[in-house]
Amino acid sequence: MTPPAPKAHRARSSRAGDGSRNYRVAVIPGDGVGKEVTPVALEVLRAVAASGGFRFVSEEFPWGSDYHARHGEMMPADALDTLSSVDAILLGAVGSPELADHVPVWGLVLPIRQRFDQYVNLRPMRLLAGAATPLAGRSAEDVDMVCVRENSEGEYCGIGRRVDRGEDTETAEETSVFSRRGIERVARFAFELAASRPRRKLASATKSNALRHSMVLWDEVVAEVAAEYSQVEVTRYHVDALAARMVNHPETLDTIVASNLFGDILTDLGAAITGSLGLAPSGNLNPERQHPSMFEPIHGSAPDIAGRGIANPIGTIWAGAMMLEHLGETAAHDRIVAAIESVVAAGRVRTPDLGGDATTKELAAAIGEAL
Repeated sequence: MTPPAPKAHRARSSRAGDGSRNYRVAVIPGDGVGKEVTPVALEVLRAVAASGGFRFVSEEFPWGSDYHARHGEMMPADALDTLSSVDAILLGAVGSPELADHVPVWGLVLPIRQRFDQYVNLRPMRLLAGAATPLAGRSAEDVDMVCVRENSEGEYCGIGRRVDRGEDTETAEETSVFSRRGIERVARFAFELAASRPRRKLASATKSNALRHSMVLWDEVVAEVAAEYSQVEVTRYHVDALAARMVNHPETLDTIVASNLFGDILTDLGAAITGSLGLAPSGNLNPERQHPSMFEPIHGSAPDIAGRGIANPIGTIWAGAMMLEHLGETAAHDRIVAAIESVVAAGRVRTPDLGGDATTKELAAAIGEAL
């Protein structure tokens, strides 16, 4: 899934005396169902590590909405310094009905992404055999997409203001910031990924007919990078037309490159197409490996089912597999994904979101057995 790092980039693992590979992983279960899916995902990761010639030492951090209730912040002031020394971060979910939606995101998730320059958000959108898609007549062969979302600037840069609060003249301003460097590096990652996939097709999400500064620059830079990748077929889509194409003609799409906001929206649609938000993983990548990358499911804290033990753990387990791949353990990644595929295809153990009555632990156990 992830293009190989340039040779100059070093893996962030250490060798033990017996030659095994060791990784330090920071685990943030977070809120809601994050506390339920993260422990079972770790069990699967440890199982594959035990037979894969490597191991990881995980340290759990109780940051999130509960921490905010006690301390008035989502994580301590030195949290980012603490995380800077680990090899990777596994995040369960953040969010609580007691907090405004922007508090968990700006209090924990975005500071991590921005501090560690995790400028690629990688989200596979693949229909697994045995999963039910809402798209009539479509099979696993038709739906196999991956989105490369710009993850460090754009619409989520945090610049803006509100004035005249409570008055008739109250106004909110939100500024998007797009830089040539930011667009170029995420586009290059996307082209490298597209070139490594069988279809060799790249769709660029834009809205340059309406956003005459940011998206015009986006189009220009993507076109410049495209000139270096003649083997990749590039198509520019207005984001609304691309959303429609994902539903009507998913078989025509492969790799998608999109801005922070556009990629966020399109990948939730993509997850729905593949059968459930509970299936969808993501990776917040620093491709150069100068800083740790962070891996998480996209489903959020799901407070409506939190505490019931029925959340789908596949998104988190798959995110853990992506973490292992990023760390260089490709065989372990492939084994986990194959186990997920076999369990979903068999259809005997399914959580309610997939039409079954299995618990979180039962589905994770089935994947562990399939390993």
